[in-house]
Amino acid sequence: MPVSIAIIAPGAMGSAVAARLARNGARVLTLLDGRSERSRERAAQAGMKDSSPAGIAAADFILSIVPPAQALSLAQALAPHIAATAHKPVYIDCNALSPTTKQQVGDVLASAACPFIDGTIIGLPPRGDAPDPRFHLAGPDREKALPLADAGLNIRMIDGPVGAAAALKMCYAGINKGMTALGAAMILAAQREGAGSQLHQEMAESLPHVLTNYRRAIPDMYGKAYRWVDEMREIAAFLHEDEAAAMIFEGAARLYRRLADDVAGQGEERDMLSAFFAQDGDGR
Repeated sequence: MPVSIAIIAPGAMGSAVAARLARNGARVLTLLDGRSERSRERAAQAGMKDSSPAGIAAADFILSIVPPAQALSLAQALAPHIAATAHKPVYIDCNALSPTTKQQVGDVLASAACPFIDGTIIGLPPRGDAPDPRFHLAGPDREKALPLADAGLNIRMIDGPVGAAAALKMCYAGINKGMTALGAAMILAAQREGAGSQLHQEMAESLPHVLTNYRRAIPDMYGKAYRWVDEMREIAAFLHEDEAAAMIFEGAARLYRRLADDVAGQGEERDMLSAFFAQDGDGR
């Protein structure tokens, strides 16, 4: 029998991972109740099969790939169904959570006697010849995930407890998405004060690698900002012992919330950012 893998939910990452697994012979399940028509189309294109919570609990693996604010509630919703089965799936939480929140998810699954792995995904959704995202896994049950490597996932083991993969994600995302927030904030400030063209020229001359990175990262952020709000708050919680550092990421959360609202609304700040990069002369 092919390995059975449930992926919640069929978003951009989840559906791309599902497509990779399905191409390698896995049976991929998901939950489509209440999902949008776009999500249903994405799931169908990825080879995902709609199931029930009980059917999800009967899978060999459950990969939770949801917005951070939904990770704990998903575990709580599935735990009674897992507790009711003699067969226990291996539950891998792949979300951008602080170690504390990740442990809370693990505690919920422990109450259902379910093996739990602290996971995190670093990289873009798997597509074509692009580099595969890395699935970093930690916790005492991490070796149970080795069949997923045979099914096409790039698995990296962390010799550490539950929370180690979460900490890696917090630090990496803090650097990566924190730099995007910093760049967007300062470019907007320059544009508001009439110094945008001078900032662009100066960066092109003295920080060309930074400008090149922002040229890609900031426009790519527009449609993702709403998902990064809770991630920034998880990073702030992770840094709670360092008040100054935590304040940086609470500020980033507020910035991404504002930008998400702007993109969904009039798009004034999005247009200001786009105008900054239009100075490249190539329409970007």
